[in-house]
Amino acid sequence: MTMTTEYVTPLVERFATREMAQVWSAQRKFSTWRKCWIALAEAEQELGLPITDQQIKEMRAHVDDIDFEAAQRFERELRHDVMAHVHAYGLVAPSAKPIIHLGATSCYVGDNTDLILMRESLDILLTKAVNVLERLRIFAEKWKDLATLGYTHYQPAQVVTVGKRACLWAQDLLFDIEDLERASARLRCRGVKGTTGTQASFLALFDGDHDMVRRLEQRVSEKLGFDKAYAVTGQTYPRKVDSHVLRVLAGIGESVHKWATDLRLLQNLKEIEEPFEEKQIGSSAMAYKRNPMRCERACSLARYLMVAPLHSEFTTAVQWFERTLDDSAIRRLSLPESFLTCDAILNLYLNVMENPAVYPSVIERHLRAELPFMATENILMACVKKGGDRQELHEVIRKHSQAAAHRVKNEGADNDLLDRLAKDPAIGMTPAQIDEILNVRDFVGRAPEQVVEFVEQEVAPVLERHRHRIGAHSDVRV
Repeated sequence: MTMTTEYVTPLVERFATREMAQVWSAQRKFSTWRKCWIALAEAEQELGLPITDQQIKEMRAHVDDIDFEAAQRFERELRHDVMAHVHAYGLVAPSAKPIIHLGATSCYVGDNTDLILMRESLDILLTKAVNVLERLRIFAEKWKDLATLGYTHYQPAQVVTVGKRACLWAQDLLFDIEDLERASARLRCRGVKGTTGTQASFLALFDGDHDMVRRLEQRVSEKLGFDKAYAVTGQTYPRKVDSHVLRVLAGIGESVHKWATDLRLLQNLKEIEEPFEEKQIGSSAMAYKRNPMRCERACSLARYLMVAPLHSEFTTAVQWFERTLDDSAIRRLSLPESFLTCDAILNLYLNVMENPAVYPSVIERHLRAELPFMATENILMACVKKGGDRQELHEVIRKHSQAAAHRVKNEGADNDLLDRLAKDPAIGMTPAQIDEILNVRDFVGRAPEQVVEFVEQEVAPVLERHRHRIGAHSDVRV
C-alpha cells in the first residue's frame, strides 16, 4: 500500500488483484489506443492508401513508451484527450503524425479499446469463476455424506448434507460461468464507422468505393482480435452492450453475496469458518474474536456491484439520436470499477474455499438437538404399523413435542423429547427401538447421490471445457 496525498480507489489499493488493475490501467488503455491506430493504418495501407512502411514501423516502435506528461500538456491546451494522445504519439513517431487517426473519430480508439479491455477482463473473471467452481466441487465431494441441519426461513428444517448445500452455491456459479462465456462471445468490434456511424469519412478516403470500406472494417476488426464488427452504430457502439456485460457482473455479485451470507451464518454457528491466519487479529478489542471478514467484505463489495447495471441502463436510455457525451464520464467510472469489484469478490470466494474449516462435531451436535422433532413423523409411522391410532398418537407426540420445546427455550435444557416418548405407554417403544429410527442416513434423502450426479452431469463438463484455466490461486492482500 502506497500512501499519497491524493485519493486512490480502494479497489486498486486493497481489493482487486493486480492482474485486473493492470488491464484498466492508463498504460494499458493508451497502449491499446496506439494498437488501434496501428491496425487502422495497416489496413488502410493494405487497401491502397498512401501510407509507408516507415510510418507504420515508427508507430509500432512506440506502442508502450507513452509520455504521459506530454499528453497532459496537450490536453490542457486542446481540451480533448484523444487529440492530446494523437499529438503525443506524433512526437515519437513524427513521420507517421500526418496519418495517425486517418478518417477516424475519437470513439474509434475509445470504444474499440473499451471492448478489448472488457473482453480481456471477462476472460480473467471466467478463469477465477472456474477455479472457484473447482474448489466447490472438491468441497462438495468431500462432505457429500456429512449430514447437517437444513434451514428454511432460517429455522431448523429437514436434514441435508454439507456437500449438498455447497452444490447450491455451485449451481449459481454455473449460471454465472455460462453468462460470462456468452457475454464474451457476443462482443464485437466497434469497427470504423466515423462520426455518426455512416462511414462517410472512409468512403471519401476510398473515392466512394463501398466494397473497400467494408473490407477496411473487416480487416481492422480482425487485427483487433474480433471476427466482426457491429453492423450499425451511431458515433459509439450500442451502449446496451455495456448493460449486458454489467448485468453478468451483477449476477456474479448475487451469487457471491448469497454464498458469503451463508458462510457468515455458518461461522456464527461454529460449523464452518473461513480461513483464519496464525497472526490474524479478529478484533482490536475482543482478542477472542474470529470474524468472517473475508465474507463480510465480499458481501459489501457485492452490494456495490449489483447496482452497476443501473449506470449503463440510465446512460443507454438518454443517448439522444447518434450520441451524447454524457456517457463518457460515468463509463470511465462504471466499467473499470465494476470489473475491479467483480474480480475482488471472486478472489475472496476463491480464497475462502481454498481452505475452509469444517467442524463435524459441532454440526452433529446441532443436528442431534433438533433431530428428535424431525424423527416424530417416523416414530408415528412405526407406532401405526404396530396397530396404533394415527390421530391419537399424533396428539400424544404433539403434546410431548411442545413440552420438550418449552423446556429447551425457557429452561435452556437439553431436548428430552425422545425420553418422554420412550416413557409414554401410548407410544410403546423402547429407547433402543427409537434409536433405530434415528439413523441420520435415513433423513438425508438423496442428498449424497444428488452431489455425485450434479458434479458428474453439470460441473464436470464445464471444468473439462476450461481445464486449461484450473490452477489459479487467490491474492488477498489485506
